[in-house]
Amino acid sequence: MVTFVIVREHALNTDGSRHLGYPAAAVVFAIGMAGTTLPTPLYGLYQRQIGFSELMVTVVFAVYAVAVITVLLLAGNYSDKVGRRPVLLCAMALSAASAGCFLLERGLPLLFAGRLLSGFAAGLLSGAATAAVIELAGPAQKARAGFAATAANMGGLGCGPLLSGLLAQYTPWPLALPFWVHLGLVAVASGITWFLPETVAEPQRWPRLAPQGMAVPPEVRSVFVPASVAAFAGFALLGLFTAVAPSFASQTLGVHNAAVTGAVVFSVFLASTFGQSLTQRFGARRALPAGCGILMAGLVLVASSLIAESLPLLILGALCGGTGQGLAFRAALTLVSGAAPAEHRGGTISAFFVVAYTGISVPVVGVGAIATWLGLRQAGLVFTGCVLLLAAGAGTYATLRPPPGA
Repeated sequence: MVTFVIVREHALNTDGSRHLGYPAAAVVFAIGMAGTTLPTPLYGLYQRQIGFSELMVTVVFAVYAVAVITVLLLAGNYSDKVGRRPVLLCAMALSAASAGCFLLERGLPLLFAGRLLSGFAAGLLSGAATAAVIELAGPAQKARAGFAATAANMGGLGCGPLLSGLLAQYTPWPLALPFWVHLGLVAVASGITWFLPETVAEPQRWPRLAPQGMAVPPEVRSVFVPASVAAFAGFALLGLFTAVAPSFASQTLGVHNAAVTGAVVFSVFLASTFGQSLTQRFGARRALPAGCGILMAGLVLVASSLIAESLPLLILGALCGGTGQGLAFRAALTLVSGAAPAEHRGGTISAFFVVAYTGISVPVVGVGAIATWLGLRQAGLVFTGCVLLLAAGAGTYATLRPPPGA
């Protein structure tokens, strides 16, 4: 299990006070993202309790992704104006409200509300927390901070299903305790955020919201295109495991242990974090096509697991595909954030995540729709084939036209 330890790296402020550094911001990021995947191993329990189809599972998941995209489009650049810390505190409040909806859940309305609020929180975190982690690092720490930001994102997403799966399987309160634990973690993260230094030089006091849409500075666009396409393909794989893999494990493989389901989902995010750790060795320009190639191998293994109805092959596919996704994702984010001017960094990173979260939502809803017609296994094969072609295109593009940068 990826463990994030609160490291008190102090930086001397102009007034002589001491503040927490980028590892603390990474912990806040990880805790916030863990809350967004807590329900993953619990969908089967909700299905039996409420009664809804596999398509509805993907729709519930898509509500989260749509909320993320909406926030990124409407307020993706807001932390560039108001500051990173107020936006992070707002995200923590939304995350707590989401947990409250799941604790009070008695049917689909609160389930949708919980996912909606969780998506709002993730949308605020994606741009603001990534920028805060990178900006809190000193000049000699930028590479480690870049890894800390992406590892906190993927590691947090992976720890969510692992935590809830264990608590759901081995405690008497499967649908309550995971969210109570998360509320406690959110309280800790809020306390850390309160003491984080503000990295925006002249934050405004709650300026009027001015949606930027998908605005990307001209000097970033040559990097943004191959990076965002690779992110789309990688996040599509993550969406498959987060929304559909638990159902495949239970319906096709006969695996009904929530802890095992959570561990399978965790494995793809763990592998993603490992892949991110390799990016610096490759260099971002080479890591982008290399990650796409490894992602393709993982997709082939996932397709093979669907055909052979094999849990070991599914896990191998998660590990291989996750490694490729992580390698390409960190390279893409490094290139995009490095090319973006400081005054537009939060907004540019948010635009990058819009594309990524489109990849995690739209294809997964397609899987749910096809599953009602052809069945879950055939839908999964169609999905892996489409994403395989997309990853091949992104990798080829990045090889033939290497993006400028590190």
